[in-house]
Amino acid sequence: MKRHHCRRYRQPAISRRQMLTNAGSGLGALALGSLALGPLPLGHQASHAAGTESPLAPKPPHFAPKAKSIIFLYMDGGPSHVDTFDYKPMLEKFNGTDPRQSIGKLAPTQFDNVGKLLNSPWKFKQHGECGRWVSDLFPHVSTVVDDLAFVHSMTSEFSEHTSANYFLHTGNGLQGRPSMGAWLGYGLGTENQQLPGFVVINGGLIPPGGLDCFGSGFLPSAYQGSVFLPNKTPIANIRPSEPNDQLQRNKLDLINQFDQQTLAESGTSPEIEAAIQNMETAYQMQTTVPELVDLSQETKQTQQMYGLEAEFKNTQVFGRECLIARRLVERGVRFIELTCPGGNGDRWDQHGGLVDGHTKNSKSVDQPIAGLIKDLKQRGLLDSTLVVWAGEFGRTPFAQGSNGRDHNPFGFTIWMAGGGIKGGVSIGATDQWGYRAVQDRYQIHDLHATMLHLMGIDHTKSTFRFSGRDMRLTDVHGRLIEGVLA
Repeated sequence: MKRHHCRRYRQPAISRRQMLTNAGSGLGALALGSLALGPLPLGHQASHAAGTESPLAPKPPHFAPKAKSIIFLYMDGGPSHVDTFDYKPMLEKFNGTDPRQSIGKLAPTQFDNVGKLLNSPWKFKQHGECGRWVSDLFPHVSTVVDDLAFVHSMTSEFSEHTSANYFLHTGNGLQGRPSMGAWLGYGLGTENQQLPGFVVINGGLIPPGGLDCFGSGFLPSAYQGSVFLPNKTPIANIRPSEPNDQLQRNKLDLINQFDQQTLAESGTSPEIEAAIQNMETAYQMQTTVPELVDLSQETKQTQQMYGLEAEFKNTQVFGRECLIARRLVERGVRFIELTCPGGNGDRWDQHGGLVDGHTKNSKSVDQPIAGLIKDLKQRGLLDSTLVVWAGEFGRTPFAQGSNGRDHNPFGFTIWMAGGGIKGGVSIGATDQWGYRAVQDRYQIHDLHATMLHLMGIDHTKSTFRFSGRDMRLTDVHGRLIEGVLA
């Protein structure tokens, strides 16, 4: 084969679709469709050419990690920090007044519909030995505040959902960059040979920005997120279509012969290797996933703790997500993201109807999240599992219309718990109105740097050469949120 010695030459990548079409006149694509719907599952089972290593083989961290897994509780839409965890008494005092008289000059909002200062409809109380302020929206989470570390000064660079979601997930406001879960797989590989290293448990709402929020971008596709549908048993996008295992195995073996031939002819190709591994892992998952999602193995007490018997359907849905997340952690999965339930409500995106919307949103997630923290702790898993709660931005302290709040990227609250986190602390602050971060201001790059650090990765050294540049999740930014580290 002719070799190119110019350092600027890059072997053209073969897309998965092209490879599968070439391999057996479309037979590969047909079989792949029977293995999974939507994005392909990540691979763990090595089925490469002899002597090559799986892209998801375990890799050593840069230094000793504090956490082995991350559960990312994604609060799609932007919860209002001034109605949840950031108590602002001044909003009570100046409720109904012009915010310009109190706050001063305001930046343009998403809809630029600026109403009066709006006091929180919910009461705040102090909880736990740490005395953290929590609103009545979270009666269950308030019981575990001594395990949580609040960051009240998070900021984003974007005030529109799609760009803010890309920024939260990938560190860049544009489509097509690798998600944080993909970066973890790239940096550490995975311990489990039969489950993906990056799993998205879809409760019903895929965020604005779509599946690219969970993609691998310029990293090999083996690192992309696998979307599980927790309320289908067996899970719809895992169930095989062949009548028996041998027939499916024969198909995969034939496809693999074509794939290996294509790989040998093209030379080293991460995309082809990833596609081979993805199909093999999908086959392995058909055995392991049904057992994973069989929650009848859990005690009645555990199911009740997560809210699986709650009257509100969305509590049951998110409770199932949280319980499956714990089971994934037990099986060595690196990164698990949970999305909000659909139906009976909406995202945390109440431009109107704040009371109804946020009440339903919190009712969906409050009991399951508290159950997850307590369950991880009593099983000895919390010390090695980092739990992160965050939306893409917060909401304004003034009204949009009469009973809603607009997007606010200038200061909002997230919290972390578990592996390497100091529980019961609260760092950073917004101003007395909850509008702008004014103390220990942090941005999403700092959150990513901290998450990688707790998993044993130096964010400045986890790079991938792409388009002539060493790319990283934190770009050229990122500093540790030191105040939350144990």
